[in-house]
Amino acid sequence: MRKQRVIGLFDSGVGGLTVAKQILEQLPDVRIVYFGDTARVPYGNRSQEELIRFGEESVSFLIGQGAEAIVVACNTSSATALPTLRERFDIPMIGMIDPGARLAVKKTIAGRIGLIATETTVRSKAYSLGVSRALARGSVPENEVLRSAWQHGEQAIALVKAQGCPLFVPLIEAGLADSWQARGIAKTYLAPLQSSGVDALILGCTHYPFLEPVLKEILGEDVLIVDPALAVVEELKELLGQMKQRAEAKSDPSLESVSTSAVSGKSQWRARYFVSGDPELFRQVGNTLLQDSIESVEQVHFVDGSMNF
Repeated sequence: MRKQRVIGLFDSGVGGLTVAKQILEQLPDVRIVYFGDTARVPYGNRSQEELIRFGEESVSFLIGQGAEAIVVACNTSSATALPTLRERFDIPMIGMIDPGARLAVKKTIAGRIGLIATETTVRSKAYSLGVSRALARGSVPENEVLRSAWQHGEQAIALVKAQGCPLFVPLIEAGLADSWQARGIAKTYLAPLQSSGVDALILGCTHYPFLEPVLKEILGEDVLIVDPALAVVEELKELLGQMKQRAEAKSDPSLESVSTSAVSGKSQWRARYFVSGDPELFRQVGNTLLQDSIESVEQVHFVDGSMNF
């Protein structure tokens, strides 16, 4: 029987399900443990100190559930807390920012990249820096004309407009992604981006792909939607390959096994879902967004900084 790695994901709510969906579809030999911090959603108006604490609690919980690698499936946490989390935990972690920035650089045609995100992510300038890092590390556009113009210093490639969208997450968490309210609010948020002439738009919050039909309806075919989740899965594939090589080099069969801990005795599961808030609401909204793929959700409670369920 082929061994399966256990990947932990956390987000403020249902948004990270967009990442979980891609992982489950593209990596059949992976199991996921998902934690949605729905009791404290949204994260977009939280301080860095709070986000680091929330991240520490989430990572600790996921490790306790057998996670061997962590996907920080939240752009706000990736922008503010991930560097600290990497220092404090000895486990591989993948965030949303750098993979998303690299994908935007790859896909832009005019070099004018836009961003919609939470206000905290926008203020952090993490994606602007991510685009600069991507270019510095050798990422180039697929478009040959833009690539040549950029390499000859004739055309810039940059994040030219970032727009905070604080009302999107509450709408999606309430199951209103495809509603007249969502369309009205989206038109207001997208107007400055349209005025800036962006040709590629990064969805800088994992909730936002649930709004993609509405966004495309407003923006039209000339603006490419960039979902960082797609790039995160590619990075996760590379990480899993590296983990497999290390295990083979050490010739230690235990390193190729599914972690035990709380996952022992549940050999048939593919994905497990936990939340800090209302599990039934998460299941209902999640199934509306993911077409009835979530069977059960367990609630965890905070006791002296630890999670219990």
